[in-house]
Order: sequence, then C-alpha cells, then structure tokens
Amino acid sequence: MDPVLTEEIEAIRETVNRFMRTEVAPVMDGFEERHEFPRDLVARAGAVGLYGAAFPESVGGTDVGYVAATVIQEEMSRIDVRFAACNNQQGSTCPTCIYAAGTPEQVMKYVPGLVAGQTIGMMSLSEPGSGSDAAGAMKTTARRDGDVYRINGQKMWASMANQTDVGVLIARTNAEAGIRGISAFIVEPKKYPGFTAQPIDTILSKAMRTNLVFLDDFVVPAENLLGAEGQGFKIVMYALQSGRVTIAAKALGTAQACLDEAVRYANERTISGQPIGKFQMIQSDIAEMTAAIEASRALVYKAAYAMDHGAPFNRIASIAKYQAAQTAKFCAEKAQQIFGGYGLATEYKISWLSAYASLFVNGEGSANIQKLLIANDSLGYKSADRHHGKTGFRNPRVNDVADEVKDRVGS
Repeated sequence: MDPVLTEEIEAIRETVNRFMRTEVAPVMDGFEERHEFPRDLVARAGAVGLYGAAFPESVGGTDVGYVAATVIQEEMSRIDVRFAACNNQQGSTCPTCIYAAGTPEQVMKYVPGLVAGQTIGMMSLSEPGSGSDAAGAMKTTARRDGDVYRINGQKMWASMANQTDVGVLIARTNAEAGIRGISAFIVEPKKYPGFTAQPIDTILSKAMRTNLVFLDDFVVPAENLLGAEGQGFKIVMYALQSGRVTIAAKALGTAQACLDEAVRYANERTISGQPIGKFQMIQSDIAEMTAAIEASRALVYKAAYAMDHGAPFNRIASIAKYQAAQTAKFCAEKAQQIFGGYGLATEYKISWLSAYASLFVNGEGSANIQKLLIANDSLGYKSADRHHGKTGFRNPRVNDVADEVKDRVGS
C-alpha cells in the first residue's frame, strides 16, 4: 500500500469505483447521445460525498482531505472522465473561491449546495482572446449601480455555464488598476437577467458542456461581491493552486483508463493466433505507460499530502499537474497506436479519452505556464511558494468557517 493512502482512503476509492460502475457507467452514454445534463447523477454523487472531501462538515463536506479528494477524482476519471468533468465546479475551484474569501453568510448559503451536488457550480475567468493572459486581457466590466453591479462582456470556456445555479465570475471594476482592478462575484444566472450561455461544440462531452457566455447588464446584487473590490484575481489564483492538483488527478485517472483499455485490447486482439500483447513492441508501450503513470501518481499524491498538512504546495502542484497531463497525453497516444485504426472509432472509449488527455494539458493553466512557474522557481528568479501562508484567505483544511460564526455569536 502507498504510505500516503490510509485504509480509510482505500475504502473511499472502492466506494467511488462502485458508484461509478453501477450508477454512472451504465447510463452515461445515453446522456451523451441525448445531449442531456445528468443533474440527478450529480446530486447522487454529492450525496455519496464525492465533492466534499476537502471541506469541513460544517458546510456539508466529509473532511477527509485533499489526498482523499485526489483519489476520488482519479477514480471517477478512470471510470468515466466525462462525468468527472464537473468536479471542479462542485468540489474544487468554484466552492474553494467562495469558502476562501466569502463572508460566513456567503459560505453557509452557497457552499453546502455545491458540495452536495444540489446546485450546479461554475467558475468563469477566461475570455475570448485572453488565453493565459486572463488578467491583462480582461475586458468584462462590472459597474456599481446602487445596490447591484451590472456586468457587461463575454466569457469563454465556462464549464457548466448553461446549467449553473451558483458560480464565481471575474470582472474588471477599475480600468486603471491592472490586476488590482479585478473583482470576483458570486453569480446566480437563473435568478437575474442579462446572462446567456451558448454551448461550444467540441469533441468533448455533449452532456457536460463548456460555454461562451454573453453578459448584457447582467445583474449581481452588491452583497454578492466576493471579498473586497480588487481582490478577484488574487482569489482565483488561490483557488487554482488546489485546482491544479484536482486537474492532475483527473489526468492521472485518464492515463490509467488509457492503460486499462490498452491492456484489455492487447489481450483480446489476436494476430496469427496469439494476443498482440505477446509482441514485444506492444509490451514496450505497456511498460512505458505503466512507469509513467506510477511516477505521476507519486507526484500527485505528494502534492495532495502537502495540501493536507499545511506545507507549501504551489511548486509541487505545478510539477504534478504538468507531469500528469503529459502522462495522460502520452498514454492516450500509445493506447491509440495499440488500437490502430479502431482507436479513432467512437464506439471505443479510447477515442474520447484522447480528447480529454489533450484538455488536461491546458486546463487550470497550460503546460507552458506550468513550465514557466517551475523554471522560475528552479532558477531562483521567483519562488513558486512565495505566497504560502500570506494570502489571508481561509484554507478549508485549516480554517473552519463555523468557528468564525461561533466567535461572532460569542462576542
């Protein structure tokens, strides 16, 4: 057993595997064919505890930690990464933003529903043309108008925006202040006018969609400002640090799924009366995939372990995210080579696993951005962990918002 993985966490893995195989795998293809969002499945996953591992029980979490959360996302992605696509909205970046910077009232109002899978989340940062320069190229504006803000602009790659009940959206409140002029808002698109989500056609899931969002005087109550004006980019960057580890876990699970599929096919497909797995070149590919996955798994678990124990983790999170994404891409390519022409046929799982492997190279910070962070740290130009312990935001593994409520009542 991996020394990082307790018996409790291994039991959690078994629970996730059983839920995914019995509840999700038999029906997910149907949701994909119908282009139908599996809202009830998300709620059932939340009820099982698949989204609340990193959050305290006071907000509906299970308080088992980031290593457990990593294992959950790894196993979900291994069985069906399409369904795992909503994890960051329900159990990572979206609720982390709110928990980290929200008032106790905001946290208690919004986070429990997200981790329970009862409300569908969203985190919207990117814009058309912004790429990795999300702050510098941000054109979406938020203007205070009495007791509301009115937001105008466009957002890109907003996962689940066409379904979201509660999300975090970033907009510029001060055109002259650079990144200090960007603010974060808790948004409720179904309650207020001015928000239109347009699903983007991609080779990814047709049930769990990413979207282009149009904001036309979109109304956000002033009380839904997250943190203070000008803190938005800082809040999102804080949440993305843990988000990198969860994306790395998804990449790891996808890589393992590619290996699983390749092993199965190599044992089933025969040439000249013997399984192709008997051929040395196939064995070479299987061995390389296995080694790459084990190395990536060690990095991902190390990052999650650091997060659970309050140690600096931004550097190791970037390394883990970079390496796990590269491993997923490598394993997808190797698996498709083993499948030959069948690797492109949509009836085989490997065809869409390959698409998700490509997604994880860019999601939550592109490969090149991760390399810049890692290189600047290694060269001594800029420590990746320079902000550790200095943000002033809540850490769900350290700071229970319920304690703040008790202190307030007591005072």
